[in-house]
Amino acid sequence: MTSPRSLLLSALALAAATLAAPAHAVGRLVDVQIIDRDSSATLPVYQHRGEWWVAGRPGARYAIQVRNAAPGRVLGVMAVDGVNVISGDTASWQQTGYVLSRGQSAQITGWRKSDDEVAAFHFTALPDSYAARTGRPDDVGVIGVAVFRERYVPPPPRASVAPAPPNGRFSAESAASAAAAPASPQADASARAPAPDARLGTGHGERETSYVTHTTFERRGSRPDEVITIRYDSRANLIAAGIIASPVQPPTPQPRPFPESTRYVPDPPAWR
Repeated sequence: MTSPRSLLLSALALAAATLAAPAHAVGRLVDVQIIDRDSSATLPVYQHRGEWWVAGRPGARYAIQVRNAAPGRVLGVMAVDGVNVISGDTASWQQTGYVLSRGQSAQITGWRKSDDEVAAFHFTALPDSYAARTGRPDDVGVIGVAVFRERYVPPPPRASVAPAPPNGRFSAESAASAAAAPASPQADASARAPAPDARLGTGHGERETSYVTHTTFERRGSRPDEVITIRYDSRANLIAAGIIASPVQPPTPQPRPFPESTRYVPDPPAWR
């Protein structure tokens, strides 16, 4: 199946692809992490009853960082709160996604608004989430990546190599066409923090620059080769649910009825 609108992220923005996957990545064909963009911290992943969880910080912007660990290109159909992050439709596997080359890495920072702009992801109270505000609150609190391998197409027969011109130079046209588009700095986004005990969702934040180009991608099969699911909520709620262990409190000393009764009468102060 060919995706009608798969997006290829700027190669320069993905230059960190060769870095090793950090310990908190989830996935087999791709490594997925959640990054707190305001603190630059990678959110720890907690496993509970077969599910992966991260603790979001209310009001903080975040990114879904994806690294392709497969031997070839992959298509990642991404959903936040049950909504496709590119089209805004209620998510399904058959929809459009992002294409990553072998070893490439990308940070998906928001809802795609155009080929050069997104609306920033940020953690917010469930009623203020994009999904809830568009009438779809049932799947708030989950991030999903459906990964498809590319159908293998045999390369065309190799053409004979032409001799080098007398000056020993070859055309730089192919190298120039492979140059990456420059990455754009991302603007700050503000978000309203929810009440401490409110369930978290993902808001539709301020517009930021984020470039993509279009490409073709034929899926190897109609079903994804891997589906990665990461659930999220506030740290306080994850502690209350037993997903994160409660912080260990130092022992409280027992009150004593006569705290100064363990010694005899002292001598009076010496006379001067």
